[in-house]
Amino acid sequence: MCRVKGNDGKCDHREDCEMGFMFSSEVMVEKSKSRVVFRRRIIKLWLIRVMSFTLLCACVGQILTLGTVWRPRLPTVWRSHSELPLRIELPSHLTKVASPPKRVYKNNGFLMVSCNGGLNQMRAAICDMVTIARYLNATLIVPQLDKTSFWADSSDFHDIFDVDHFITSLKDEVQILKELPPGLKGRVKNGKLKSLQPVSWSNMSYYYKEILPLLKKKKVIHLSRTDARLANNGLPLEIQKLRCEVNFKALRFTSQIEELGRKVVRILREKGPFLVLHLRYEMDMLAFSGCTHGCNSMEVEELTKLRYDYPWWKDKVINSKMKRLSGLCPLTPEETTLVLKALGIDRNVQIYIAAGNIYGGKRRMQSLVEAFPNLVTKDTLLEPSDLSFIKNHSSQMAALDYLVSLESDIFVPTYDGNMAKVVEGHRRFLGHKDTILLDRKLLVSLIDRYNNRSLSWDDLSLDVKRSHEHQMGSPTKRVIIPDKPKEEDYFYANPYECLELLDEPLRST
Repeated sequence: MCRVKGNDGKCDHREDCEMGFMFSSEVMVEKSKSRVVFRRRIIKLWLIRVMSFTLLCACVGQILTLGTVWRPRLPTVWRSHSELPLRIELPSHLTKVASPPKRVYKNNGFLMVSCNGGLNQMRAAICDMVTIARYLNATLIVPQLDKTSFWADSSDFHDIFDVDHFITSLKDEVQILKELPPGLKGRVKNGKLKSLQPVSWSNMSYYYKEILPLLKKKKVIHLSRTDARLANNGLPLEIQKLRCEVNFKALRFTSQIEELGRKVVRILREKGPFLVLHLRYEMDMLAFSGCTHGCNSMEVEELTKLRYDYPWWKDKVINSKMKRLSGLCPLTPEETTLVLKALGIDRNVQIYIAAGNIYGGKRRMQSLVEAFPNLVTKDTLLEPSDLSFIKNHSSQMAALDYLVSLESDIFVPTYDGNMAKVVEGHRRFLGHKDTILLDRKLLVSLIDRYNNRSLSWDDLSLDVKRSHEHQMGSPTKRVIIPDKPKEEDYFYANPYECLELLDEPLRST
């Protein structure tokens, strides 16, 4: 320390004191500088880490974006088997469809309906007829199914659907009876039943103005054709929701069919993910559509004769080539093989064929079998005894395919027929499960160029992937075409009014 001596208050060691103070000041300055430098280093290191993390995220984003350009969104095909749960139960329909409010029932008469077409055409018609009966305050008699079409299936409603569940699940909406009351059966036997075909794609005002007065007058009427008799769009929300309630809640297959469906799904799941291919290359479809690409002369003659033999198939003279180039024909098995390979589908994935007998048999299926060796059908997975109760019943066989299609990791229809559309809509309802919606017009053009060697395989694959990366059944609104209901999107393929579990906002197309 510096001590002060004498009266003048001066330090005897002033020089030493000044040196001490100077030394202390320098030390303090140095320490201060060190702290500043240390803090700067900390801040610099933190900034470097933040910038590195940001750069890494950007790189990952670019890689993912690049990935979507080069291949469609097929997540379930690429996951290993161990990552996929073994789902042996079919969908339990946990999503609830908001129903119209309960009402005091007032019966205006009895409505009998005869459905026409295959299983899924009839399924959609049943949904429409229940809805119409509900808003006409009519008692619906359990619908009669088509037994005179190409398939000649003798199945009744109760052979395919759980009729008791159908009736009880809709009891708050519409009264449904299994048959007419005894006092009214005589009218049917005596030929006094009023029968008519409703106008296609009608809105509810048509039924209120034209059908309801007739119902009140006659007390019993019969609608003889029921396919596409209710409009896709322009209907009140409660009507659209009731159509969904019937489709997703009330129409449950019989316990026998559902158990068989569980068995098929369980067998497939034991070996990993599976794709369902709805290969609509069957005799009836080819005869009806007039699509004969890849058929020999004898087959063309056979299909043409069949078309003329069925009077309800109105178009007789059809230009097959023009129709194919317009994208109006089902893809052939050979075209389907190229499309699946171009999409990058793993050759080892299980492919379940949801269809009847493929026209042309093994000869036409050869390329598909060679490209995808794990090709299976209901007949190869099950014992004949398992299928005995549905054999020779096309609608019951179609019901089994419907259930397996709902459970598949990916669903690929090669034609936009009734099954393809109704299954697509049901998979949307179950959470927009992957459904590859093929652009057939574009695909046949690309395939022809590839076969003519004007397009390389790499370019074909790239074009197919790019054109279908947004065709996976993601949320979207229906395309509405005023006054052209046949050309607009089908309600049952995309019932977006009923989809309450959307992961992303709807987009218009």
